[in-house]
Amino acid sequence: MSLALKQPGHLMSWLVKLFYFKKTTSLTKSLTEKINIFLTIDQSSIGDHFNRNDPAPLYKRQLSHQFQHYIMTSIEAAKRYSVFYYKITCKNESDKQYTEAFTYAIRRHFSAKKLIKIEQFEKFKMRSYKLLFASLTVVMVCHLAVPMILSNEGGFHSAILNGLDIFSWVILWQPIDKLVFQWNPHLKEISIMHRLANAEVIITENA
Repeated sequence: MSLALKQPGHLMSWLVKLFYFKKTTSLTKSLTEKINIFLTIDQSSIGDHFNRNDPAPLYKRQLSHQFQHYIMTSIEAAKRYSVFYYKITCKNESDKQYTEAFTYAIRRHFSAKKLIKIEQFEKFKMRSYKLLFASLTVVMVCHLAVPMILSNEGGFHSAILNGLDIFSWVILWQPIDKLVFQWNPHLKEISIMHRLANAEVIITENA
């Protein structure tokens, strides 16, 4: 009798925990699907977002390191499917005149960063392919030369061939690892730069 009374309670507790887990997972996913980067523009502080030593017009100026760090920190929780939004708040109506140049400078900065990341990725692939080709060449030379030098008699010949197989695996491991498993970080960085360069801008006026 007591067991029958306890079972519904355990079932209800399990259902509550399951519902809470699904709700938490759904909330976390919704937060990472849409990431807002909050920015504020006003005439007195607009220059803080840029390199003060850069004499170029506003839309061509370099972004300050602090501002770049703030943007990258804002998207730390980003996933591959996350969408970025720049939410710009203007202190008053006159500050809206700076929004176009401000957003252009941001897009220009991350577009340039994207090209740099793509160039680095291409260099990474070229180095990896060269390393793989060199490793294959060494392995093929060893496998062709060693049997010609050593006689086929005795266990020494077998031991050398087994050691050569191990050596071949070791020397090929690094280029194969690079080409198969180490592409994702480069692709992730390129994707982030692309989304930052093309993020939608939402402008609001401070009440």
